[in-house]
Amino acid sequence: MSTEHNNTIAVAMSGGVDSSAVAALLRAEGHEIVGLTLQLWNQRRLAGHEGMPESVQGRCCSIDDVYDARHVAEKLGIPYYVVNQQERFEADVVRPFVAEYLAGRTPIPCTLCNNHLKFDQLLITARQIGADRIATGHYARNHYDAARNRWILSRPADYTKDQTYFLFGLTQEQLSRTLFPLGEMQKPVVRSLAAEAGLAVAQKPDSQEICFIPGGDYNLFLKAYLDEQGEEMPNTSGELVTTTGEVIGHHEGIQSFTVGQRKGLGLSTPNPLYVLAIHPDSHQVTVGPDEALLSRDLYANRLNWISIPELTEPIRVTAKIRHRHTPAPATLTRVDEATVHAHFDEPQRAITPGQSAVFYQEDEVVGGGWII
Repeated sequence: MSTEHNNTIAVAMSGGVDSSAVAALLRAEGHEIVGLTLQLWNQRRLAGHEGMPESVQGRCCSIDDVYDARHVAEKLGIPYYVVNQQERFEADVVRPFVAEYLAGRTPIPCTLCNNHLKFDQLLITARQIGADRIATGHYARNHYDAARNRWILSRPADYTKDQTYFLFGLTQEQLSRTLFPLGEMQKPVVRSLAAEAGLAVAQKPDSQEICFIPGGDYNLFLKAYLDEQGEEMPNTSGELVTTTGEVIGHHEGIQSFTVGQRKGLGLSTPNPLYVLAIHPDSHQVTVGPDEALLSRDLYANRLNWISIPELTEPIRVTAKIRHRHTPAPATLTRVDEATVHAHFDEPQRAITPGQSAVFYQEDEVVGGGWII
């Protein structure tokens, strides 16, 4: 795969300190830089709708973030463009998010956005303006391994900011055209770099909330979004049952639950109970003690391989089952062309359908998929 590139780089500018520091760093290195921001969601769209909060503070991709990104571009003296991708974002991220929750699974919209929109669309737009590479503020590393004839994605130097969990879906072509300049840096150094460049966002807090869900209340968002679309919230109410099938309560909808949840069950019991499983066909939610959440087995599909072309025989990996989970040792085996099985050495807590499973060998991302 060719590694020849021109000197023009499109920087994905979110308005935060990380992507702004990337733009400043590459500009100082003498590259021709163009700033690009994807406009993905109207932040005011559902604000205040039937209990949705009015505030849009603390979310990524807000109008304020676009303003900050434009101000950084002006400070650095680089061209800057906003690319409207709201329709595609709604089709590829928001609608699947809604469908997954209504089916009793717990999706990760940031990964969907990276896999299906951000890197894909940014590379298309970059080529249209004469850049054949993009650079982002993600904390990750990539390099070309000639021996394997593959681009490799690896965890960053700053493990506390590791974002490879959200990047497992990147293709070889996308990795070959992407720069992660912060991969070798620690966060405090990045803030210092931005401050030295005179960027006003140097001390800007990191965004915490999902861009289209103000307040982080998923259930409230589902109701507001479906109402806006003229659709009725489906009736997924049902029974709360124990592992033996005993009915101990009722709930108003499976979309209100996720595996591992303790609060909001509406049960008064002498010992804490947790959501163990969600059954979309029967609308039953199985609850039980914390220890019942432990499992050694994980199945995943919709796979993408990075350090290997495909899985042909069992391999040893560490597997990460959620963003804040420490990758745990496991044996990864192919079940069929579409599915893999990870058997952990030690039981893991709350393996959740709809979440990503990302597989590592040391710091390298072997690949990943979606837990079923």
